[in-house]
Amino acid sequence: MPLHHLESADDPRVADYTQLTDVHLRKIREPAEGMYIAESSRVLRRALAAGHRPRSFFLAEKWLADLADVFERYPDVPVYVGPAALLEEITGFHLHRGAMAAMHRPAPVPLPELLAGAGRVAVLEDIVDHTNVGAIFRSAAALGLDAVLVTPRCGDPLYRRSVRVSMGTVFQVPWARLEDWPADLAVLRDHGFTVAAMELTDDAVDVDELAARNPEKLALVLGTEGAGMSPETLAAVDLAVKIPMRPGVDSLNVAAASAVAFWELRAR
Repeated sequence: MPLHHLESADDPRVADYTQLTDVHLRKIREPAEGMYIAESSRVLRRALAAGHRPRSFFLAEKWLADLADVFERYPDVPVYVGPAALLEEITGFHLHRGAMAAMHRPAPVPLPELLAGAGRVAVLEDIVDHTNVGAIFRSAAALGLDAVLVTPRCGDPLYRRSVRVSMGTVFQVPWARLEDWPADLAVLRDHGFTVAAMELTDDAVDVDELAARNPEKLALVLGTEGAGMSPETLAAVDLAVKIPMRPGVDSLNVAAASAVAFWELRAR
């Protein structure tokens, strides 16, 4: 096992792990460098089980025994260890979930390939909160969605917080980033999808009504909280759908709403 003991926060070998709390920097840097961070022993194991390739491992020495089997499977991947205070200085926060790994970002899946054979798809329009992105992916994995599409301005599903909140289920659900939104809705229609927007409009149908129709292929578009769905998207979808609320409450958090909708609109 190529074990490397760290002695300085300026060690260039662990550049992948620096400034992890700088969201703006990391969400630009990680896709550009073709990598992402898997935080916690459980998450990195799920990443490896999904076939993702590690660049390096990063942990306190006390966690070495717990991951000995992993290191044996990847004998050429460096393992960086150091005292907790030094690791915190490098990353910007205290590591209390075991190990971390810098992973190679998997190659994007072409959109037509992703949609082939899919019956239920979620589209995340400009959802920038990584907690919500991760929670939606967890619901998508649990409730049987075939794919998730994210718009150009949506948060990165492989950003560290998204991955952690999803409990690594982001590795289970095929996903792709759209390049031309909302024009890419035409690709969904070309593949036979009915496109529904989760939005409170005057003509929105209740979610149970759409469920009763049971469309063979359904793409559900979820908009960002606050601003909601863009007018251009609403003009391009086939219909709007809503979850009925008790008086005095007009909506759910987008992640909670996704779980309700994914369950209710599952294929029968």
